[in-house]
Amino acid sequence: MILWKDTMLKIQRSANGKVVFTLSGRIEAEDVAELQRLFDLESAGHRVALDLKDVTLADRDAVKFLLSCEEHGIHLDNSPPYIREWIERERKTKHSDEGLIGHKRSVRKRRD
Repeated sequence: MILWKDTMLKIQRSANGKVVFTLSGRIEAEDVAELQRLFDLESAGHRVALDLKDVTLADRDAVKFLLSCEEHGIHLDNSPPYIREWIERERKTKHSDEGLIGHKRSVRKRRD
């Protein structure tokens, strides 16, 4: 399966023990829904991986999606260093934000 879009993301699917989607070009916010749809079409029993070696550009929505993929057991192969670093920064931000949920600080007005 090969999909070309105006944003120039190419998606190739291959299977040999696991399903691998090889991505080439740019991953942008509008591509996330299509990638999710492709993942949803795979049966639950298949291991899924994304090969990112030919990804040239990713926006923040795409990076957040890639982080979510990893958190749901989808392996990211050949991730460019800048994408890997960005994913790790998003992971730290997400976990620090989650730590704040439910920990409201009590602020008392000082009476003089």
